Amino acid sequence: MTAQEQTHHGTWTMEHRAEEVLRALPVEVPGGTGALTVTLGYPRHAGVLDLGLLGPYGEFRGWSGGARDTVTVTESWATPGYLPGPVAPGSWQILLRLHRIPPQGLPYEVRARFDSQVPAAPSSPAPRPPAPADRRRRRTVPSLGGAQWLAGDLHAHTVHSDGALTLDELAHAAAAEGLDFLAVTDHNTVSHHPRLAAVGSRQGIRLLPGQEVTTDLGHANVFGDTGWIDFRRPAGDWLAQTDAAGGVLSVNHPLADDCAWQLPFAGRRPRHAELWHHTWKDRRHGAPLAWARAWRDDVIPLGGSDFHRPQQGRPLGAPTTWVLCADGDVLGGLAAGRTAVSAAPDAAVLLRYGDELLALDADGTVLVRPGGARTVVRGDAVRLPAREGMHRLETHTCEVVALCA
Repeated sequence: MTAQEQTHHGTWTMEHRAEEVLRALPVEVPGGTGALTVTLGYPRHAGVLDLGLLGPYGEFRGWSGGARDTVTVTESWATPGYLPGPVAPGSWQILLRLHRIPPQGLPYEVRARFDSQVPAAPSSPAPRPPAPADRRRRRTVPSLGGAQWLAGDLHAHTVHSDGALTLDELAHAAAAEGLDFLAVTDHNTVSHHPRLAAVGSRQGIRLLPGQEVTTDLGHANVFGDTGWIDFRRPAGDWLAQTDAAGGVLSVNHPLADDCAWQLPFAGRRPRHAELWHHTWKDRRHGAPLAWARAWRDDVIPLGGSDFHRPQQGRPLGAPTTWVLCADGDVLGGLAAGRTAVSAAPDAAVLLRYGDELLALDADGTVLVRPGGARTVVRGDAVRLPAREGMHRLETHTCEVVALCA
């Protein structure tokens, strides 16, 4: 240890993780520090440690999970996922989540470096908006009393957490897919929120502030300008803060592999749920629908691609969430439960217009109403009576191709 650097090192064990999964390592930031840089080292082939940072008063300064080994915070700029601001002297806390610890233990070293000079911020050029000819064509759907159905994606990540694209690159890709809106839901951080309006304006797409509140026992998307949601708190606190700030909370991919939903809500459960996620690999499998019926009888279905990087082969808008919006208010439409989900912007879709449903490009599918009553859809634009509750379209093999609240 020197006057300009502090170090923590040791070995995390399975016993450490069993006792407490989230650990805070203190570092004393001296006066006159212009830049704080934290570097985490451990054998990545053997386990996973997540990284975050709290300021001297316990305030949130950033989270990058397992995506980064080195982060910097200065007054004028910070590594994506972290918040710029004064590097005040005092006892800061480096957060480590012991996400995966092998039986033999996981050695680690954390270095905190304090520089009096602020280095230049890294920069990258923003892509130009896609030209109209380069945008994916999307169908035009009827409006309802002045409200319009907008197509978007409610789950996507950038370099502010574990995604590969910058905000501009992600927005550019979403606009090219023909989407009207995109929720940027980086893990456990809101560092991207201040940039969304300018990026959306540049790329010609509505960008909805989001945060994927991420724990080992479940993930939830929070939509809206709610401030940072503390993932260390109980899930009921997430919902209370979201409601108080006028946002919307959705339980994410409730049946997904090792991040299925296992957290309790004290009292009221949220209505919104990301039923359609890429982990629903075989949509003949009815588990997400069965989960929804057990969760609450008035679930509002959402979908999201959970986009991280182009190499995954899961494009933005797969699936597409449709929201009936007045004056372009996506958040208001979500809160009101005016949603539908389709496989893509131009795939078969089922939209609600009051007491009536409109099935588009769904010829030969089957409408399944709440309670199980079935009607065969014949035609490319068919209007059918609606009931209260969630409806769906299926193929003759019982594969779900559209959901409607």
